[in-house]
Amino acid sequence: MNNRMNERFSNESIPKLLLSLATPAIAAQLINALYNIVDRMFIGRMPETGTLALTGLGVVFPITMIISAFAALVGYGGAPLASIKLGEGKPKKAEELLGSCFLMLLLLSMILTTIFLIFKSQILVLFGASPDTLPFANSYLGIYLIGTISVLISLGLNQFIAAQGFAKTAMITVCVGAVLNTILDPLFIFGMNMGVKGAAIATIISQTMSAIWVICFLTSKRSYLRLRFKNLFLRPKVITSILALGLSPFIMQFTEGLIQIVFNTSLSRFGGDLYVGSIGIMSSLMQLFSLPLSSFAQGAQPIIGYNYGAGNYSRVKATIKYCVIFCSSLGLLMWSIAIFLPQLPIRIFTNDINLIDLTMRLMRIFFLGTCIYGIQLALQQVFIALGQAKVSIFIAVFRKMILLIPLVFILPTFISPKPDAVIIAEPISDFCAALTCCVLFSLKIKKLLK
Repeated sequence: MNNRMNERFSNESIPKLLLSLATPAIAAQLINALYNIVDRMFIGRMPETGTLALTGLGVVFPITMIISAFAALVGYGGAPLASIKLGEGKPKKAEELLGSCFLMLLLLSMILTTIFLIFKSQILVLFGASPDTLPFANSYLGIYLIGTISVLISLGLNQFIAAQGFAKTAMITVCVGAVLNTILDPLFIFGMNMGVKGAAIATIISQTMSAIWVICFLTSKRSYLRLRFKNLFLRPKVITSILALGLSPFIMQFTEGLIQIVFNTSLSRFGGDLYVGSIGIMSSLMQLFSLPLSSFAQGAQPIIGYNYGAGNYSRVKATIKYCVIFCSSLGLLMWSIAIFLPQLPIRIFTNDINLIDLTMRLMRIFFLGTCIYGIQLALQQVFIALGQAKVSIFIAVFRKMILLIPLVFILPTFISPKPDAVIIAEPISDFCAALTCCVLFSLKIKKLLK
């Protein structure tokens, strides 16, 4: 096991190794985004009620992101630590991390399902659902929550597959569910006339199949790290280290859901359901545009973590360089599409002319800071790979909690029209956070890689 990993991670050409790990990760995350995008594509084209149903799903979207954030807390916290342990030649310690993470995911799924089911309707109203959109949001979420355990297992444990260098297998995990979801969505929504309920049923069936795939792989002989019954217990020190490192990606994803809630409620107040529908589309596109960036950086994590643990700092520095260059270039490409060709991605979601025109105008503001967003995402994932939990947490908190959310509330006081002021908060936060991240990285990296 270690001989093969050591040969690849220590000696293989970095660009080749990086692409071999990152390309499947990018494909996997893009395919994973189809869960939300495909649902919205079909629901937005439902006769008569499509626009309201699409807006209802926009209200549910932050809840699904919050649930996924707990998978990131455990998976992105445990997997980089497992990579470091493998680099140190301690596979048993890596397997103990895997066992603890599996048990943590099971416990979290039970807690989340219970809380959201009990307070479902109240939460949806609080998050921006109107009397017209609440029935659609309620129907979807009530079914989606049943599959919470599958969501957390498939997303959280899949990071341990990628951490071993099995990037293609990790991609298949996502493909299994996403392809099935794409097939089942039109069948349930239109063929069986189930509407948003059909979309939710298709999603939980698909996520369950992905979870089964992950567990089967991690208990098979193909996996370097095995999910073993003897490791299914919680050790305080291990839990602390997992949560400390996983807190940064958790905050990133949790606050994405929180930001979506803030956008929904603010735009519902100042602009109404059409604006809520517009931010729902833009948020889906931002997720779609961000995934290749974060996925490439995540693909670099096993290389950085392994070589950092092995003390091979020259390869760590080279991997970081390639990661930043790629993410910066891809960020510029996505920025160009959003600014100059916004109508192309928008039409994926809706045929409503009013919604298209509004979203095109707002999108050119919302995506203005994407041109340097790739740098921030790359460096933030590098800090995680190096085990620098505190710095990663600060960067995640700084952009969203310190900058973006306060600006959403403050700017409408000074800028008109008020809905536009809410949108302007996004690019301001992007620029400030990226510059801050670069300064922190330049100061920190000298100490870590002497």
